[in-house]
Amino acid sequence: MKEIELKVKGEIKRLTNQTFKFDERVRDGWFSAVYFLKTRDIVNKYHKDNIVTMQFFQKNHAVLCGTDEAIALLKTFADNPDELEIYSLKDGDQISPFETVLTITGRYQDFGYLEGVIDGILSRRTSVATNVYNVVKAASVSGKQKQVIFMGDRDDHYITQAGDGYAAFIGGATAQATHAMNEWWGKKGMGTMPHALIQMFNGDLVAATKAYQETFPEDELVALVDYNNDAITDSLKVARTFGKDLKGVRIDTSRTMIDQYFLRNQHLLGTFDPRGVNAELIFALRKALDDEGFNHVKIVVSGGFNESRILEFEERGVPVDLYGVGSSLLKINIGFTGDNVLINGKHAAKAGRRYRPNPRLEKVD
Repeated sequence: MKEIELKVKGEIKRLTNQTFKFDERVRDGWFSAVYFLKTRDIVNKYHKDNIVTMQFFQKNHAVLCGTDEAIALLKTFADNPDELEIYSLKDGDQISPFETVLTITGRYQDFGYLEGVIDGILSRRTSVATNVYNVVKAASVSGKQKQVIFMGDRDDHYITQAGDGYAAFIGGATAQATHAMNEWWGKKGMGTMPHALIQMFNGDLVAATKAYQETFPEDELVALVDYNNDAITDSLKVARTFGKDLKGVRIDTSRTMIDQYFLRNQHLLGTFDPRGVNAELIFALRKALDDEGFNHVKIVVSGGFNESRILEFEERGVPVDLYGVGSSLLKINIGFTGDNVLINGKHAAKAGRRYRPNPRLEKVD
């Protein structure tokens, strides 16, 4: 994986136990596969003095996330946690296929039942961090790093927001849609207006934007301009009304809609897909704004954007200043595996697995 310079580099510190709000039922094995619980009981009966080393890995080039959460889980719910020897990479580290990212050494019955929970933490957090990293990288192809806003609040259960927001931060998204998404790294959510606000003003974008400005005068003024499916017309309306105060316009046109601009200029049709937020619409919007002297107004796009779509926009030089991305960042496509690879310091892994020492691992106190 080719690294890109992320703005968060150098700011990432290990999270502590106090960061997380764990469900106390973890201690009772409520979230552990039953066969782990049965194994704990059997080992405690027959082999309670054995010391095992469990190692965790995955099979992709990825951006690691979830290690601090996994360590905090162990410190909170393992029996005799101070007797465990833990080595780990850090959140934000670039990792390779089969690279060991975490090892835990101790009595199996003290921590083994947490194996699947740790796998799940690492899988989700690393998937989100890697997805975001790839999107941020795509948004830099034109030579200028465009900002990416993590807008995944409506695409998954609300309970996941804090961890997903932190993983997105690790991946390089420096703005999040909700306060919960920022909880673990000490920021606040950001956002401007939804379609619902414009609806409350009967589709009058200028009136809605004026109300927003009067209510939140300290915010940068960004108008949502696709409500009436006439993005260029409405962008010019708010630009003419608010002038220098208008900092940006956001287009979120549905992929099932064709903007009125193309219906008025049907001679442009026939060589591209005119639905949704497409490159030709953004080129036309930028030109319309610039022609009237509104060069300072930035263009924000959202609605179905993912790595490949952003890459296409950037390679074509589409004049987007900021991407809002949601559901594509939440796909879980990286799976971690925990294996017992040593017993009492000797090789004991199943066929096909072996202890893979990693000099990059750091001991965790």
